[in-house]
Amino acid sequence: MPEAPNHYLSSNQNVELDDVSNTIIVKDNNKKALQYIEDVTSNADEIQERVLAEILSTSAQAEYLQRHGLDGHTDRDTFKKVMPVVTYEDLKPDIDRIANGDTSPILCSKPISEFLTSSGTSGGERKLMPTIENELERRSLLYSLLMPVMDQFVPGLDKGKGMYFLFIKSEAKTPGGLLARPVLTSYYKSSHFKDKTHGHDPYTNYTSPIDTILCLDSYQSMYSQLLCGLYQNDQVLRVGAVFASGFIRAIKFLEKHWVCLCNDIRTGTINAEITETSVREAVMKILKPNPKLADFIEAECKKESWKGIITRLWPNTKYVDVIVTGTMSQYIPILDYYSNGLPLVCTMYASSECYFGLNLNPLCEPSEVSYTLIPTMAYFEFLPVNKICGHTNSVSNTEQKHLVDLVDVELGHEYELVVTTYAGLYRYRVGDILRVAGFKNKAPQFTFVCRKNVVLSIDSDKTDEVELQNAVKNGANNLLQYGASLTEYTSCVDTSTIPGHYVLYWEISTNKEQTPIPASVFEDCCFEVEGSLNSVYRQGRVSESIGPLEIKIVENGTFDKLMDFALSQGASINQYKTPRCVKHAPIIELLNSKVVSTYFSPKCPQWAPGHKKWCTLD
Repeated sequence: MPEAPNHYLSSNQNVELDDVSNTIIVKDNNKKALQYIEDVTSNADEIQERVLAEILSTSAQAEYLQRHGLDGHTDRDTFKKVMPVVTYEDLKPDIDRIANGDTSPILCSKPISEFLTSSGTSGGERKLMPTIENELERRSLLYSLLMPVMDQFVPGLDKGKGMYFLFIKSEAKTPGGLLARPVLTSYYKSSHFKDKTHGHDPYTNYTSPIDTILCLDSYQSMYSQLLCGLYQNDQVLRVGAVFASGFIRAIKFLEKHWVCLCNDIRTGTINAEITETSVREAVMKILKPNPKLADFIEAECKKESWKGIITRLWPNTKYVDVIVTGTMSQYIPILDYYSNGLPLVCTMYASSECYFGLNLNPLCEPSEVSYTLIPTMAYFEFLPVNKICGHTNSVSNTEQKHLVDLVDVELGHEYELVVTTYAGLYRYRVGDILRVAGFKNKAPQFTFVCRKNVVLSIDSDKTDEVELQNAVKNGANNLLQYGASLTEYTSCVDTSTIPGHYVLYWEISTNKEQTPIPASVFEDCCFEVEGSLNSVYRQGRVSESIGPLEIKIVENGTFDKLMDFALSQGASINQYKTPRCVKHAPIIELLNSKVVSTYFSPKCPQWAPGHKKWCTLD
């Protein structure tokens, strides 16, 4: 298997180098990284075969593999013959055993080091993805390839800093004592990330000190990261966050707090609201009084228009590094507005289950983003979308036979991604739908089409149609005491507000002889709907990455007009059913024109880290 490129100065992190030596090392490391990509994509099928054999041989004694009769075999044919294609629900009993403290080799021969909590949910709770220590190495490998690729398009990024808004989230412990936390929280807290940011890797030279990233208080973390980014504005060459929504929240935060931030820069002090000692100390190592810079920032922020504010405050910025594929594409217009049309760069494709690949043409238009899957990350299979029968999550034996390997996918076709990982997932349906856009040597490049079954998403939340239906039903029960009932509904996301929020359009029938329904009852409906949604949504509400849910009551007959519109556009009256989520602008305009009253959820729904009955970590 091609040798992975070594991390930058991994064995010489205390060595001081001059600029010339640094440049030579950067160029050499970049060259090695690009050669690695060339090697693994040129030998994709051979590497995939070896990856599968390595996974199966390492975990040959795992109970799950023995249960299905693999019997020590490591070849593809036997693997595909005896191992089923599965979903999370199929694995949940085994995952629950591990979470409850069973340390026997159930899914994997190596010890499960922690659980990574997925943004996908099961029964309203975050899914738990098992992981092992070695997976951090694989994730770090993919990260190490990003900037060598970017350097081909935007050279000289090692000469400045990146202003990235990075955050951690709450952790919990399973009853068996294993940590359960989001994959990025795990990575930011790992030695792999800390060593890179404290070491000499010029590509992880961020404006945010590590202590500001690791601060769990989102307000203090955002404030201190923005303060450091503004103070070092002339050194910033690239800006970003994980999701587009997160970056826009940072700009909105700046709109609200620029006066205090300017005061801190002017005086060389930090706002008293920042109380975390480690954060204050980290920021004060950077901050010195700079009245001239404060005056400049104040003058820009005072202007009536914030168009191009990113290039105005950080004039050397080359691009914005955020995910704008999938549901995040809804944020492209506002990003273009704030950035004056800077390139929007999507660098990598990853999930809690596995890190998959990277974008080899990062300056492409967001609509043209495609990701090259790196064959060393996991063993990949693909289920053709046109071969999936119905909407069930189970895969029949006939459907299983249609799965194809990484190198056998066809250009223009759509597939559901299926992975086998080093951490104990075998033929696991990730739920992402991908379209083949091209090839890098023998490795396919995929555009992200959608997350299967998801109808609403603002940030990392993913709400599917069944979950939405149940939540709406629970909310509408509040109307019964007034002799009213919900006759029809649909939904959309509204990102014109920051943070964005869910909108429900309700058409209700009422008994004219009954007492009019008070506004507080509709607010209770909003609150009940939110409380019935999954834990990822509720966490987003508590952390203010998602705004309060809104219910818009529409005139009676509105949904008949919605059907009329669909029929006028060519829909069949025999097959028409009310869409539970709408995105088409004319439809949203039609619905909004029929709104008679609007209500918002009055407070945040309940949320606590971890699953029900787990202990949480302070």
